[in-house]
Amino acid sequence: MSATPIPRISTFEKFWPFYVGEHSRATTRWLHFAGTLGGTIALFILIVTGYRRYIPLILLYSYGLAWISHFFVEKNRPATFKYPLWSFLADYKMCAFMLTGKMGAELQKALPRKRSVC
Repeated sequence: MSATPIPRISTFEKFWPFYVGEHSRATTRWLHFAGTLGGTIALFILIVTGYRRYIPLILLYSYGLAWISHFFVEKNRPATFKYPLWSFLADYKMCAFMLTGKMGAELQKALPRKRSVC
């Protein structure tokens, strides 16, 4: 008896609600926010100052914060493992929504039963 494989998500528009659902806790979102924006700022600084050899440390920092949030807060598997590009893009979309105060509405659409505010 074999389990039916879960079909892959075929578009970013379909991926986004899944991504939001995998980031239902505020702590998870804030750790992603710190990792994504902090890593982006650090990357820019390292490129401008010529310290490119430290770029791998940024990846460790950014993904480390995100993965810690999934393993210990959300208790799920990071979507990056299956959808690396879409997860990367969704991190920035989530950060933008958090900065503009729109993430709460996204949570309401993706998780109608949960009342989680960014």
